[in-house]
Amino acid sequence: MKDVLDELAAARRTMGKGSLPAGEAYTIELRRRYAAQVDDVWDAITSPERLHRWLKPVTGDLRLGGKYEFDGGEHGEILRCEPPRLLRVSWLYGPDADAWPGTSEVEVRLAPGPSGDTEFVLVHAAVVAEPLFPTYGPGAGGVGWDLALLALAQMLTGGGSVDYAEVHTSPEGREFIRRSAAAWGEAHLAAGGDPEHVAAAVQATTTFYAPDPS
Repeated sequence: MKDVLDELAAARRTMGKGSLPAGEAYTIELRRRYAAQVDDVWDAITSPERLHRWLKPVTGDLRLGGKYEFDGGEHGEILRCEPPRLLRVSWLYGPDADAWPGTSEVEVRLAPGPSGDTEFVLVHAAVVAEPLFPTYGPGAGGVGWDLALLALAQMLTGGGSVDYAEVHTSPEGREFIRRSAAAWGEAHLAAGGDPEHVAAAVQATTTFYAPDPS
């Protein structure tokens, strides 16, 4: 459990503002270091075989301008690809998502660290009108990315794949989710969120990702 919570504490979380083709956006940012060479981390976020191990199976034309789809419904287009430093994709989800292009993008930036490690920055921008935000706040996507980066860390250090079903039901996994939701609540407060709204969003996010097993 300590190792899992150490991974949660390794990341810095911020919420901000940005812009997308569809209009004004809010952003969530995760920043951390991985004890792996930048080329290794780049391969982990772009190789279909390795993406399968820490995120989800992916198919499509994985080149600049190509379209991809994860085995879960997330899909989009590869907007920028500058190995081994920057990857940006549109990130759409749901049966009606294609009717609203330019509403959500994910960018990953990598930089080599001084001791052979890699600085990893993930920014997910979504339009302000995105319907999940009023209920869940930045934890709507933030908790999911925390779980994904936990799995990425485990893969980069030679561990096995994360069993997401177990994470959502085990006491250790539920504690990880609870603390992740609380951390995104702190980022929301730091960005000027109303305390009552933030508290309600943290509770809603925790319940969504780790519902009461009873």
